[in-house]
Amino acid sequence: MHLLITGGAGFIGSHVIRHFVTTYPDYTITNLDKLTYAGNLENLRDVEGHPNYRFVKSDITDSAAMLVLFEKERFDGVIHLAAESHVDRSIASPTEFVMTNVLGTVNLLNAARALWKEDFNGKLFYHVSTDEVYGALGKEGVFTETTSYDPHSPYSASKASSDHFVRAYHDTYGMPVVISNCSNNYGPYQFPEKLIPLFINNIRNNKPLPVYGRGENVRDWLWVVDHAQAIDVICHKGRRGETYNIGGRNEWKNIDLIRLLCRIMDRKLQRQEGESESLIEYVTDRAGHDFRYAIDSSKLQKELGWIPSLQFEEGLEKTVDWYLANQEWLDNVTSGVYKSYYRKMYG
Repeated sequence: MHLLITGGAGFIGSHVIRHFVTTYPDYTITNLDKLTYAGNLENLRDVEGHPNYRFVKSDITDSAAMLVLFEKERFDGVIHLAAESHVDRSIASPTEFVMTNVLGTVNLLNAARALWKEDFNGKLFYHVSTDEVYGALGKEGVFTETTSYDPHSPYSASKASSDHFVRAYHDTYGMPVVISNCSNNYGPYQFPEKLIPLFINNIRNNKPLPVYGRGENVRDWLWVVDHAQAIDVICHKGRRGETYNIGGRNEWKNIDLIRLLCRIMDRKLQRQEGESESLIEYVTDRAGHDFRYAIDSSKLQKELGWIPSLQFEEGLEKTVDWYLANQEWLDNVTSGVYKSYYRKMYG
């Protein structure tokens, strides 16, 4: 099988690339990435020499380039992760999210359809999405695969639109597709504008910890390696035309997560207990900030046998250990454009 994995130099994508390259040596894995601020080939140094791995630098918004690439490489399947994914960035620049997340997805669908024509035997277009398309929950309830879409940010609206296009290509053209909607991911190689690596880096450097509102928002956290394994299971066993929710069964209020992270960092850095927590600063809440997300992944567990391997406390310890052991990586990605963006967003 020749698989195209888009966005493979990013956080989740690099874990998916690593998993498929090492688990399936008889597959050819092509990594397509534009290498924007969040795409970092250093994330894949351990697999870049494998004979079944290839890298292509290109942009999914370039429809002509996608048609040429698909015709040249003759892909059997696509696992589509390439996306603009940070909500704050979508608020500042929504058009970029429309171009990448909506137009880019349609370009890939068109290229796959042009290559495969109507011979879909053994083919798959797998679209990786987010739980944010479902909107927000109150204190009770969970998102299921049949929950109505109700996006509240330009990011989630763009992902909801791309989901609809993928389903439309299945219903209209018979394209063999699957979609997964996942909860918040965490783990190694995450770009430090997201909460956990951002706060690890800030604590390390004794910088303020900006908490939106009062930190009462609730998220379900998924260990990124578990996500990569779920993608593998869905890719090989998922029913075509179906959607599968992927969650970690780890609901945490942001402020409780941050306090736990502070305690872990104080212990790892041999600081006095409470020293890191003193860095917390409450800032104006994000516009359209969803209160709570919670995923019901029972369909995936019952039909395909996947379950998350780690509870959050253990995964957070592993994550902190990785960032502290890879400070050079962290320093490299927190320079230049990222610092300018950080100042713009947080002052």
